[in-house]
Amino acid sequence: MEMLYALTEIRNLVIVATALLTFLTIMTLVKPFLERDDMRERMRKVALERDKLRERQREELNRRGNISLREKNQGLVSELVRALNLDKLFDAESYRATLRQAGLRHERHLMMFLAARAILPVVLGLGGYLYSLLYYPDLEQRFRLAAAMAMIVAGFYLPNIYISNLIQKRREQIRNHWSDALDLMLICVESGMAIEPAMQRVAKEIGSVCPPLAEELLLTNAELSYLGDRTKALENLAERTGLQSVKSVVSALIQAERYGTPLGQALRVLAKENRDERMAEIEKKAQALPPKLTVPMVLFFLPVIFVVLLGPAALMTFLKPS
Repeated sequence: MEMLYALTEIRNLVIVATALLTFLTIMTLVKPFLERDDMRERMRKVALERDKLRERQREELNRRGNISLREKNQGLVSELVRALNLDKLFDAESYRATLRQAGLRHERHLMMFLAARAILPVVLGLGGYLYSLLYYPDLEQRFRLAAAMAMIVAGFYLPNIYISNLIQKRREQIRNHWSDALDLMLICVESGMAIEPAMQRVAKEIGSVCPPLAEELLLTNAELSYLGDRTKALENLAERTGLQSVKSVVSALIQAERYGTPLGQALRVLAKENRDERMAEIEKKAQALPPKLTVPMVLFFLPVIFVVLLGPAALMTFLKPS
């Protein structure tokens, strides 16, 4: 009780509040120095990808025909994938394109994904069977096998679900900021910039709010510089993002590259269409909001209103002397 009285004293409360505010002030001042520079790390990865493209182009120029490049040894996971022939079993090329849409471009990401698809079902299946054997010893054998099979199926699909969630989040980020990037690109093009410096400038400006989009634009700029086919570099941008709005802009850029059509006018029309599409999507979400709020209002707001309105009358009725 003495401790409770001490805590409720005004002087002690003031001391605790002052200490808490001091701590929050120190954390506010120190936090910027403790944060990681994610944008710098992303730009470093894009620079490495650009250097890889340059080296690939040099290697292809020094080789005859379409001889594939030898891949370097990448550790135990790569050896396991090659030993089990998982790259052919799971069609590695299609998954490579899928991982690029999730922002995972390194070869080790593909190897880890293929290894996870092969190892995770076995691990989860054995784990489910052993768990049922240890904690449910009276369970019938068929139920144990059914649980193990369920875990095997879950382990087989979990890597795909994880990558799909990454792709969905990344696409949502790019979709939310693509209109702003398109407006900035239109301003750069109309000011006389070519497409490469325009993309680089837009990536620099948009990088603080949407690093995935800045990363894609910088990578496209690098491919435009080092790939022989500029059309392929632009198509890669649409393939990596998987968004219809990006594909429309890519088609306009390819048409401008091929036929020499004015790019500013096409970008202006596409920017307006993209803004109208975004506004229609926002209006659709706003129209769907009232039905979604009906259940929370009935469950949480109406009981409180009834208590506030009817509570005093009920108290007066029960407390009224007979």
